[in-house]
Amino acid sequence: MVVVKQRSDRLDAPDYSVEDVTALIERYDEPEWLAGFRQACWSLYEDLPMPSTQDEAWRRTDYSFIDWRQAAKLVRGEGGSLDAVPEESLAPLVGEEEGAMMVFVDGELVHYKMPDALAEQGVIFKEVRQAAREDEELLKANLMTKAVKPTDGKFAALNGALFNFGWFVHVPEGVTAEIPMHIVVYNQQDGAQMGHSLVVVEENAEATVVVDYLSPPGQDESSYIGATELLVGDAANLRYVALQDWNRQTFEFSHQRARVGKQGNLDWILGTFGSTLFKSFIELELDGKGANGRVSGFFFVNEDQHYDLDTQQNHNAPLTTSDLLFKGAGKDTARSVWQGMIKSLPQMQKIDGFQASRNLLLSDDVRMDGIPGLEIEADDVICSHAATFGSLEEQPIYYLMSRGIPRNQAELMLIEGFFDELLQRIPFERVVGRLEEAVEAKILS
Repeated sequence: MVVVKQRSDRLDAPDYSVEDVTALIERYDEPEWLAGFRQACWSLYEDLPMPSTQDEAWRRTDYSFIDWRQAAKLVRGEGGSLDAVPEESLAPLVGEEEGAMMVFVDGELVHYKMPDALAEQGVIFKEVRQAAREDEELLKANLMTKAVKPTDGKFAALNGALFNFGWFVHVPEGVTAEIPMHIVVYNQQDGAQMGHSLVVVEENAEATVVVDYLSPPGQDESSYIGATELLVGDAANLRYVALQDWNRQTFEFSHQRARVGKQGNLDWILGTFGSTLFKSFIELELDGKGANGRVSGFFFVNEDQHYDLDTQQNHNAPLTTSDLLFKGAGKDTARSVWQGMIKSLPQMQKIDGFQASRNLLLSDDVRMDGIPGLEIEADDVICSHAATFGSLEEQPIYYLMSRGIPRNQAELMLIEGFFDELLQRIPFERVVGRLEEAVEAKILS
C-alpha cells in the first residue's frame, strides 16, 4: 500500500534548533572560536526568511514540495567505510597516480592521504575540524569572511551554523603544488548533509583540486546544503573541478563564490548530472587588475529534474577578463534555468567579459531557459552574452544512418559533438571521460 502524505504533514522549512548547533559543537569538541562562529551564523539563520518564488532569484524554482521531515534529518556518519565508495570514483582524475586524497562517507573522513612532497612544501590539505585546531588563524581569517558569507542567504547561514564536514586547502605563497588534490564525498544515508569547501591559493602559488559528489539510490528524501569558497591570490593559478552526481532523492542548495587577485587565474569546471532539484549561486569576483577567470559548466537534465543555475561575473578591477560557457542538454519533462550577469563597477575600464548558455532540447516536453544579462558602469569595455537553443536535426542523423550507423548511435554522436566545444576547455582527459560517460548514461536512460 502506498501512503500519500497530505500537504499539512509537511514542513515549510528545515526544523532545526539552536540545540542542534550545540550538539554538533559538543560532539566534535570544537574550539571556542568555531563554536562562536556557528552560534553567530545560527542567529542570522533565525532572522533570515526562507526564499520564495516572490524573490527574483528564486521565482523560477519552487521547492515547496520537499518533505523536510525527511530531507532535513541530520545524518550521523557512523559506520561508513572506504569499501562503500565505488572503485571508479577513487581513481585519479588528474595525472597517472593518486595524489593527495580525502574521502568522506556520510560526512565522516574514512580515507586520507597526504604525499610527503606536498607536506614538505607547506601545503595544508586537511579536514576542516582538524584545521580549526591546528591552523586556527588561517582558517579563521578565511572561513566565510571573504567569499561566501552567512549573510548571502538562508541556506548560506545554515551551512555556517551546521556544516558537519568539509576541507581546507591552503597553498603558501610561491608554492607550485604539482600533485593534484582529490576529495570524494559519498552520501549513502538518507537525510541532510552540509559540506564546506575552502581553497586558498596564495600569491604566485598554483594548485589543482578535484571534488566528486555522489550518492547511491536512496529511499527517503535527502538534502545537501553546500558552500564552496575559492580564494586565488595575486599571480596565483587554481584549477578547480567539481562533479556532482547525487541520487534522485537528493535536493541541493549551494552557494559558490571565487575571488581572484591581481594577475591571478582561475579555471573553474562544473559538471552536474544528479539530484532532483539543484539550485546553485555561482559567483566569480575579479578583484585585482589583470585577473582572469574562466567558468565551464556542463549539465544534463532528464525525467523530472529541475536545475536552477544563477551565475555572476563581477569585474571589480580594470583589465580583467571573464569567460563563462554553460552547455546543457535536457529531455523528458525536465527543466533547467540558467540566469547570468556580467557586472562592472564604475571606472573599471578595459574589461573583457563573455557569457554564453547553449542548450540542446531532446524532447518536446523539456523546458530550458537561458537569461543572460549585462550591468556595465564603465564605457571602455568588451562585454557580450548569448543564449541559444536547438534540437537534433534529421538531416545529419539521416546522413550518419546512411553510412550504416544505427539511429541511437548517430544521435549520441551528435550530442557528443554539441558538448565538444566545452569539453575542449577541460585539460584533464579523465574528467572529460567521466563527463562523456555521464552523457551516454542519460541518453540511454
